[in-house]
Amino acid sequence: MVYGTTVTWCIHSRTARRPEGFCYTLTLMADDAPKKAYELAMERLRKKDQEAGGDDRPLTDAQKSAIAEVRQFHKAKSAELEILHQAALRKATTHEEIEQLNENLRRDGERLAGERDRKIAEIRKSAP
Repeated sequence: MVYGTTVTWCIHSRTARRPEGFCYTLTLMADDAPKKAYELAMERLRKKDQEAGGDDRPLTDAQKSAIAEVRQFHKAKSAELEILHQAALRKATTHEEIEQLNENLRRDGERLAGERDRKIAEIRKSAP
């Protein structure tokens, strides 16, 4: 069928509920076209963002570059922490020291990720 066309079909058999029979009319519009899975997923995400009060504004070039800079800085900081952690592991002598070093790395990584996310959120909220 072609979009924009109207199709009508009637059922003339009579039932107790519909003694006169009944007809269906369907008009196919361009919006009725089947959607791909990613289009459906994007619609759901947009709806969730709107319900959560998400901002729909596109980022400016300055905001994009600021976000990239924040991500790059925190990626470098994370790599530095990992290098220092590996060096400390080589010097560790007991199992307890190793566990403590691993816990410190995990905690520092979470702190860095939280700082990164907070800075990115601030940049996104800033006026363009």
